[in-house]
Amino acid sequence: MVLTDTHTHLYYEAIPEKRAALMQRCIDNNITRLFLPNVDAASVPLVYGLVNDYPQYCYPMLGLHPCDVKENWEAELAVIMDAHQQNKIYAIGEIGIDLYWDKTHLKEQVDAFVKQINWAKSLDLSIVIHCRDAFDEVYEVLKQEADEKLRGIFHCFGGTVEQAQQVIDLNFYLGIGGVVTYKNSGLDKVIPEIDLKHIVLETDSPYLTPVPFRGKPNESSYLVYIAEKVAELHHTSIEKVAEVTTENSRLVFGI
Repeated sequence: MVLTDTHTHLYYEAIPEKRAALMQRCIDNNITRLFLPNVDAASVPLVYGLVNDYPQYCYPMLGLHPCDVKENWEAELAVIMDAHQQNKIYAIGEIGIDLYWDKTHLKEQVDAFVKQINWAKSLDLSIVIHCRDAFDEVYEVLKQEADEKLRGIFHCFGGTVEQAQQVIDLNFYLGIGGVVTYKNSGLDKVIPEIDLKHIVLETDSPYLTPVPFRGKPNESSYLVYIAEKVAELHHTSIEKVAEVTTENSRLVFGI
């Protein structure tokens, strides 16, 4: 069985011994494919540090997180785009729109989102979308940019069945993480309505820790609890969930 964490910030752990332990727990739980999104220019070397230490398990992507889009976003993005010239990447992400913390830079977030979508298209790569309190705004951009090259993952999906179908119709997979294990998330009603062929798994470590560890820092080894919950909701085995979602991740990332 191979499980794939399509979205983890495990590189935030700076202590080598703790990081090694995190990785070993992943391996022990059959989580042997980890995809790492940076968030800003400063996090790029952290991503590549982990990738260089564990090249058989870790795969990088690059992008400018919407919460890091400020007045100087073009200069920040230029640094990130330049890093791609030196290193292989497997997606552009995480990118998108976040209106939870701050609505003052919506225009800049949209502009940065569109620019990075076009960057992904030029490289024939998927995008990994961060969307918080901004489904309509993100969906509007995606509709405008939709073509045969636009594809990817709608990270941390937490919407309705109708929104899920809108995302799927635009050639995106739903990134399902720890929220699916939360009692009042509503995803327990949505996930059974969505074919596994449209789902990938993620932790967003160290955030959004699944039950039974909610309230503690998340880690990629906890992906097994997310997979178990999805299997329960689909009345199937965790092995089947692992097989389908890992194959979906291969289609997304090309590896």
